[in-house]
Amino acid sequence: MEEQKNQNGQEQDINQLLKVRREKLADLQERGKDPFQITKFDVTHHSQEVKDDFDALEGKTVTIAGRMMSKRVMGKASFCNVQDLKGNIQCYVARDNVGEEEYKDFKKYDIGDIIGITGEVFRTKTGEISIHAANVTLLSKSLQILPEKFHGLTNTDVRYRQRYTDLIMNSDVKDTFIKRSRIISSIRRYLDGQGFMEVETPLLVANAGGAAARPFITHSNALDEDFKLRISLELYLKRLIVGGLERVYEIGRVFRNEGCDTRHNPEFTLMELYQAYTDYHGMMDLTENLYRTVAQDVLGTTKIVYNGIEMDLGKPFERITMVDAVKKYSGVDWNEIHTLEDARAVAKEHNVEFEERHKKGDILNLFFEEFVEEHLLQPTFVMDHPIEISPLTKKKPENPDYVERFEFFMNGWEMANAYSELNDPIDQRERFKAQEELLAQGDDEANTTDEDFLNALEIGMPPTGGIGFGIDRMCMLLTDSAAIRDVLLFPTMKTLDPKKAENKAEKAAVNGSAEDATVSAPSVQIDLSKVKIEPLFADDVDFETFSKSDFRVVKIEACEAVPKSKKLLKFTLNDGTDRKRTILSGIHEYYEPEELVGKTCVAITNLPPRKMMGIDSEGMLISAVYEYDGREGLNLLMLDDSIPAGAKLY
Repeated sequence: MEEQKNQNGQEQDINQLLKVRREKLADLQERGKDPFQITKFDVTHHSQEVKDDFDALEGKTVTIAGRMMSKRVMGKASFCNVQDLKGNIQCYVARDNVGEEEYKDFKKYDIGDIIGITGEVFRTKTGEISIHAANVTLLSKSLQILPEKFHGLTNTDVRYRQRYTDLIMNSDVKDTFIKRSRIISSIRRYLDGQGFMEVETPLLVANAGGAAARPFITHSNALDEDFKLRISLELYLKRLIVGGLERVYEIGRVFRNEGCDTRHNPEFTLMELYQAYTDYHGMMDLTENLYRTVAQDVLGTTKIVYNGIEMDLGKPFERITMVDAVKKYSGVDWNEIHTLEDARAVAKEHNVEFEERHKKGDILNLFFEEFVEEHLLQPTFVMDHPIEISPLTKKKPENPDYVERFEFFMNGWEMANAYSELNDPIDQRERFKAQEELLAQGDDEANTTDEDFLNALEIGMPPTGGIGFGIDRMCMLLTDSAAIRDVLLFPTMKTLDPKKAENKAEKAAVNGSAEDATVSAPSVQIDLSKVKIEPLFADDVDFETFSKSDFRVVKIEACEAVPKSKKLLKFTLNDGTDRKRTILSGIHEYYEPEELVGKTCVAITNLPPRKMMGIDSEGMLISAVYEYDGREGLNLLMLDDSIPAGAKLY
């Protein structure tokens, strides 16, 4: 009851604060000082420029503008801190300098208001470079409330949804996105200097090819036809190579209808380039030089540190074939695997799960994903992939079971994918036919035949090298960002109920704490009359067996979709011990990974590990399962966050 009173009182306080801000605006408007009627303000300097050039600017008049982040009123004089694009600077506002009426207005300004200040540059007695204001202009009135400065804005869900507030409150976030812009600019400069031409190709396509991914589908009312959002840039850029544009690139958004996790977002930035008269070895040289150049431009060094691991872009990148990499890390020599039966046998021997449709080359790739990827921390080119997983790539003349392709890895992540491009239209048609067969067998990520692209190849495409770079992952590495959402200004998020989101955001603004800032997806309202529960004791378990199950409280530290699985989520859990526990659960239909990070749940922790998609699952998360309106419903059991990890349930 007391907690309810506190909550109601807090909401009343918030509403009162918001009301006061609007009253201040109304008063300004009545007195002919409406800030929203101001259309421009001439700024001469940014804050950091004043600090950097203090020796030259001391005693001179400058004009800055930005958001007021703090204010200290002391009778006839006050201090405030103004934040702009480059940083922040202290301003001294005295009644005798700005005038009595202007000073009276200034004292009523709120944290978050955008102001312009003209004054002389000086250094205070404590040594802080400041501006002695002669004029203060209110340029925009903030009607909302910023998070409390000592707590800041820490809740990731609110940060991603309200990126504008995140940029205001967290200077490191602003720095990340400034670096992202510089990274993309550096890529453009490098490629332009190499004779490449930047082009633009369609986002809406009839045939979404060029990658293994599920597309989004939309509809054109004007043409009365379904279209897909592109999953790749490849096939149109190759058409331009056919047309005689020998070096082309595009940096743009692509869309893949897949899950969200720390490295995947349904829309992301891809850069693809194609160069006539070279091959995948030429693409390796280009990649190595591009990464070195960008790192040096943006960071001033070719040595980067990600998650505590140093990676040296200055040294020659390792080059290794996929077969040699699998042999190195799994002990299996694929040169000795001659048939599909051999491949299946060795997969069973090494607990690598495969599907009936998988061929020998597919199973080699599964071995690579299982045993190799995590070891590729330093820059590494993995070359010569099996033909089964490379439908757009030239075969190796000396061994047609493999193709001239490489994937570029850093930090165990695939950073780029490159080919000696297939330019044989007859071979390409056969590859498309094989993909169509996979599509018929249920692989909804398989390519479909693109007749216009085949026509372009029949006109003739020169020998060509091509590559696709994941720009977002590159930005993650170069800014030491933990998740892809940290380098996307506006990541894809599940839509919230507008009313609930508004109320939560107001609480977050005033308190700034993770508890009050939490914005969670609205709970599904279900008609309980349609819910069917299994009868109790449907399957009797003797007491002794049940009592041996060790139910523990666990904290979800990370959650991501399991690659190649539509159902499984992989949880990294704090179970109260010194090591992290991994549990896989088939609940992706009901939850997106980002919804669950930070939650407190219940798990059985003394079950033997069970292999799922090649990953050891060390227990079972507890969910409530029921039948709702003829189909299964599920809710992951979540507890009060105040219960510590490792607490035993009785």
